[in-house]
Amino acid sequence: MINTDLLAWPSAGAGTELLDDDRVESTDDETRTATTAATSKRPPQGPHVLEVAGLSVTYPGAPAPAIADVDISLAPGDTLAIVGESGSGKSTTAAALTGLLPAGTKVDARTQSHLGEDLIGAKPRTWQRILGTGIAYVPQDAGAGLNPVRTIASALAETLTVNGYAKPQIRPRIAEVLTAVGLDPETHGRRYPHELSGGQRQRVLIANAIAARPALIIADEPTSALDATVAKQVLDVLSGLVAESRTALVLITHDLGVAKERAAKLLVMQAGRIVETGPTERVLAEPQHAYTQALLTAAPHLGWGRLSPSPGIVPAGAAGDSATGAISTDSATRADAAHAGTEVVLAGDGIVRDFGGDHPAVAGLDVALRAGSTVGIVGESGSGKTTSARILLGADRADAGEITLHGTDLTAYRRKDLGRRIRYVHQDSTAALDPHYTVERILTEPLRGHRIVARADRPARVRELLDSVALDHSLLGRTPRELSGGQRQRLAIARALAVDPEVIILDEPVSALDVGVQAQILQLLVDLQARLGVAYLFISHDLAVIEQIADEVIVMKDGRVVESGPTARVLHESRDDYTKALIDAVPCFDDSAVRTTDHLIDPTPTGEHHA
Repeated sequence: MINTDLLAWPSAGAGTELLDDDRVESTDDETRTATTAATSKRPPQGPHVLEVAGLSVTYPGAPAPAIADVDISLAPGDTLAIVGESGSGKSTTAAALTGLLPAGTKVDARTQSHLGEDLIGAKPRTWQRILGTGIAYVPQDAGAGLNPVRTIASALAETLTVNGYAKPQIRPRIAEVLTAVGLDPETHGRRYPHELSGGQRQRVLIANAIAARPALIIADEPTSALDATVAKQVLDVLSGLVAESRTALVLITHDLGVAKERAAKLLVMQAGRIVETGPTERVLAEPQHAYTQALLTAAPHLGWGRLSPSPGIVPAGAAGDSATGAISTDSATRADAAHAGTEVVLAGDGIVRDFGGDHPAVAGLDVALRAGSTVGIVGESGSGKTTSARILLGADRADAGEITLHGTDLTAYRRKDLGRRIRYVHQDSTAALDPHYTVERILTEPLRGHRIVARADRPARVRELLDSVALDHSLLGRTPRELSGGQRQRLAIARALAVDPEVIILDEPVSALDVGVQAQILQLLVDLQARLGVAYLFISHDLAVIEQIADEVIVMKDGRVVESGPTARVLHESRDDYTKALIDAVPCFDDSAVRTTDHLIDPTPTGEHHA
């Protein structure tokens, strides 16, 4: 088992710029000697921070390598972005570069070194020293990278202490790094990980990584859980560290806009191999490999408009007019049409929820969800999005305001009846699905619990659900851990659909997915909505995703609604400074090189060979 306290240990002579200052006295000769030695490992014109050639990794019992023939060379100050679909080998590469692979994994390489030190065949003790004195790793899963029984300040203090910072410098440095990632040192420093939002926990991991100024930072999807403004702030911090301290950065991301804006070099991986690499501007402007072109085609960004249902799908209640399958830019027209004749299924009027903080978690939210229509909610981490969703779901109470389902107060419904009418799809499908249940049992449980399908008819209904989300029947006997991220999210959506709900609340359902799978899930949701007439409440920090899925959007900040209306108007004719700041922070790139091509990622990677 990996010691998660080591996951974010950074530094290469961390704090030595403070300890070597004549104004700072250290009474520990051994500490002074150790930090001076660490500094000597990182001369201004020294060896490459990272040199890897012919790297291959084979997991225990696996018939083939997870990655093969990976070459990476990073000098001080270099920034490399690694992109690719889920299962392409990105995270395995990161684990191999940090020595965090499972025991028994076979690693082969012609060259693997850090700051000139040969790491081929390195023992765990060597890797522990390297993680403490040269490489910082920022995992995607904030829950795995933070100690649940330590306060944030205590965890940061430990990182700084083991990396040689003198006691007088620890508190100021903690305040500096927490402020740099947008957290208040006094308020958030005293809190435990469970008292922070997902985005705040991710920022703490990044603060921990940059705290001791490492030689190399490997960040695995560091902004996937963050809204655009906080993501920009965090990436600015990482870019500043690269520029000022000559730290090298490996940025693993599925956001091609982030890769374009933040990395000088781009490496594209598919099925464990590098298919294209080179200067980022060149690769994105003139992609040579069909897979790179497919990624660019699938990557969403502002200006695409709303997705329409796939060709041949007949909207619920329509007489037979099939959708065009194109992207519609006029979501204002769609929203107006929905208002004209569609019943409000779920509504909230003046919702207030106050947990006793500096401001209410939700302050005066008005929302109306209509059949066959989608309302999106965007805002920073901690803005009240998820709290609003929980109140509308009936999982939390409102301190004031009214929530109605078909005009009847939510409290008048039995909990079981409410659970059938309103379903919830979590951001983290891994945590939301029982790891011991098979796919078949996961889909059968809601049918059994709500008694809406006769026992003899359940197997047929389960297969029907799999078909509705384009999952192969061969997956019925598998458990969630045997599925890819995209397959797990499809399964979570199928479970939500099992009881024929009227409303589905989706909380960041695609934020952790690569662009190819993300595009498939979004199209799936649009098609299901058109066919079934279900209402969606879609929570996301990604404005490009909101533009594709939502008819109306609500922008929240500090619990309050700062702007709302048809998606096209809010995103392209914004009247609020905060909304404008969110839009300005969205990374973007010119996709004209592939926008007119037909290179598409296989839209149904759901069968046996994709798990």
